Amino acid sequence: MLDPERCWQAVCERDEAFDGRFVFAVRSTGIYCRPNCPARRPRRDNVSFHADAASAEAAGFRPCKRCSPQGQSPAQQLDALIAAACELLRGEQRLTLPSLAARIGLSPSHLARAFKARTGMTPNAWAAAQRRQRLEAHLPEAGSVLDAALAAGYSGTRALYEKPQALTPAQRRQRGAGEHLRYSIAPCPLGQVLLATSDRGVCALLFGDDPQGLREELQQRFAAARLEEDAESLRSWLQQVLAQLEEPRRAAHLPLDIRGSAFQQRVWQALQDIPRGETRSYAELAGQLHSHPRAVARACASNTIGLLLPCHRVVASDGSLSGYRWGLQRKRQLLEQEQS
Repeated sequence: MLDPERCWQAVCERDEAFDGRFVFAVRSTGIYCRPNCPARRPRRDNVSFHADAASAEAAGFRPCKRCSPQGQSPAQQLDALIAAACELLRGEQRLTLPSLAARIGLSPSHLARAFKARTGMTPNAWAAAQRRQRLEAHLPEAGSVLDAALAAGYSGTRALYEKPQALTPAQRRQRGAGEHLRYSIAPCPLGQVLLATSDRGVCALLFGDDPQGLREELQQRFAAARLEEDAESLRSWLQQVLAQLEEPRRAAHLPLDIRGSAFQQRVWQALQDIPRGETRSYAELAGQLHSHPRAVARACASNTIGLLLPCHRVVASDGSLSGYRWGLQRKRQLLEQEQS
């Protein structure tokens, strides 16, 4: 059953989160539209709401030519084009922005804006990230760093050493020789919690149902590192985390070793700025960061430091809970505890 007042609010806000959940029709024009149609807003007394396009057409309305409420929306069509661009960039052949745009069927400027809005990166940066991933996959088995670089699509090894990194490519080829992570696991109100630290601070805070599952998740995330369970030296830090879970006002103040792309780190910094007991929508954060809600959602999903980088404080535009890396029930518990 549609709530007319909530639907009207979505129309006024052109909220794309409601796209696909209803359409609205305008009696004076005989046209029906998506909730986020960019056309001029009609008068409220001229508007009716329908569950879908078929219902609106059965009532005698015809589809808007601007927002195309039948089939894929313009945004969905653009999503598909960006996905196609990503597939092309995954190849080892390097593509310039003009050549990529020509193959996709968009202008270079339009492609660059849409690509960054949806991925948080430029096409060139995204392709570079794919090369780095291929490099990581080849390093453990390659005979040398040069062999791995060539197999990943680099012309040599110079680019691998141009930016400072925690581990050199040679170290990563030796499966992370030199990086030592300590971790500890304890029961908590959300089940089990794992705290892992590097020399720089907390690099993972994971929730789960059993200790073994948490160990496997940590091993998967830091496959190249040497992991050591060290409950004694991490006792005080873990106690601060447990205290915050029990009483959110007792916030843990621990150094963080935040690992991610520049865009991910911008999102995670914005998460830390959300006050305890409050929430923000993906759309609000996207507006704040001049990005796209989907890109913000992906960055939240990539967060491996739960609670301390509070991605649980990000919700859907209608206030409902959306995806959470460690389950919606834990997200609900965290929010209820902070808001009580």
